[in-house]
Amino acid sequence: MGIWDFVQDEILGMKWLNRLIGSVLNACGLDTSGKLGGCVQFFIYDVIKIMVLLGVLIFLISYDLHCSFLLSPFELLGTVICLTVFYGLDAFIHFSFVDKPIGAVEIAAVHSIFNIVTTLILLPFSNQLVKLAKKLVHDSKEAEVSVLLDKRLIATPPLAVSQCREKTVDMAQGAKDALHEALRAMFDFSEKAVLSVEEKEQLLDEMEDQLSTFLLELSAVSLTDEDSKTVTELLHTISDFERISDHAINMIEIAQEMERNSQSFSDSAKDDFSTLFAALTEISGLTVNAFAGNDTEIALNVEPLEEVIDDLTAAIRDKHIDRLRKGECSPELGVYLSDLLINCERVSDHCSNIAVSIIQIAKSSMRSHVYLSELKAQRSEQFIGAYNSYHEKYRLSA
Repeated sequence: MGIWDFVQDEILGMKWLNRLIGSVLNACGLDTSGKLGGCVQFFIYDVIKIMVLLGVLIFLISYDLHCSFLLSPFELLGTVICLTVFYGLDAFIHFSFVDKPIGAVEIAAVHSIFNIVTTLILLPFSNQLVKLAKKLVHDSKEAEVSVLLDKRLIATPPLAVSQCREKTVDMAQGAKDALHEALRAMFDFSEKAVLSVEEKEQLLDEMEDQLSTFLLELSAVSLTDEDSKTVTELLHTISDFERISDHAINMIEIAQEMERNSQSFSDSAKDDFSTLFAALTEISGLTVNAFAGNDTEIALNVEPLEEVIDDLTAAIRDKHIDRLRKGECSPELGVYLSDLLINCERVSDHCSNIAVSIIQIAKSSMRSHVYLSELKAQRSEQFIGAYNSYHEKYRLSA
C-alpha cells in the first residue's frame, strides 16, 4: 500500500474504524456479514466518521472567530441528531434516492431543511448551549491583545498607532476598575473581589509587556509627527496604568489580611478613609477620562486634586498618631494604615504622571518634572481655584 493510499483509506476514510466496529459487533454476537449486522456496522461507522470530519472542519473554519464557537456544538449536535434519524430509517426503509446524484438545488434544499430542523430541535436548549460554548471556549483577553498587536500592523503605522492607543485606553479603564474594586473591598471585603482584582492586574501586566515591546518596535519606523507624539505618550503612560493596578492588588491584600486577622479600623479612621477613597475615585476617573479623550482641560484638574490627596494622607497620619496616644487605636492597625496610605499616595502620583504626560504632549515637551515644578511654583489662578475647591470638597471630619 502506497503512502497516498494509506492516507486516503486509513486516515481520511477511517477504514480502521470500520474494522474495529465490525470486530466489536462480532464479539457481541452480531453477525456483520448479515443484512442487519451490516446495516448496524455501516450506520455506526458512518455517523462517527462524519462527526469527526465535520468537527475538524468546523474547528478549522471557526478557529479565530469567537462567535463561531457557539456554531460548532450547535451544528455538531444537529448533525448527530439528523444523521442518527436518517441512517436509522435508511437501515430499514432503504431510501431510493440515496444512490442517485444530487444537484445544487437539492444540496441547498437539504441544507435549509437541516438548519430549520436543527434549530427547532435545539431551540428549547438554547441556554444550555450557551453555557456549553462558554465552557468549551474561555474568553482569552491575552489572545485578544496578541491579535490587536499583530507584528504585521507595523507595516501600516497609522493603524498600528490607533490600535495601540485603543488598547491603552482599555488598560486605563481596567486599572481604574481594579482600583475602585479594591477601595470598595476595604469596607465590604469578599474573596470574589480579591480574585477579580488579581485577574485584572494579571491582564494589565500582560498588556503592559506586549504594548511596551510593540511600541518600541513601532517607534523605530518612520512616523508622522502626530503619530510620534502618540507613541511617546503611550510609552510614558502604560507603566503608570499598570502600576495603579499593582497598588490595587496591595490594597486588597491589606483588606484580606485584616479580614483574616479580624482587624478593623476605628469609626473615625473609617470616616477619614471614606473621604480619601472618594478623592482617589475622582482622581482616577479624571485621569482615565482625560487620557481617553486626550483632554488637557480635564488633565489640568488632576494635579490640584493630587495635592489635596497628599494633604489628606498627611492629616490621616497625624490623626492616627493622636488616636494611638489616646489608646483608641492599636499599633498593629497602624501598620495596615501606614501601608494603605502609602499605596493611596502612589496611586495619586501615577495619576499625576499621566495627566502631566497628556498636557506636555499637547505642548510638544516631555519635561514633566520641570513642568510640575513650574506649575507648583507659579500657582495659577486655575490651579489655586481647583485646589481650594477640592480641599473644601474632601475635608476630614474634626
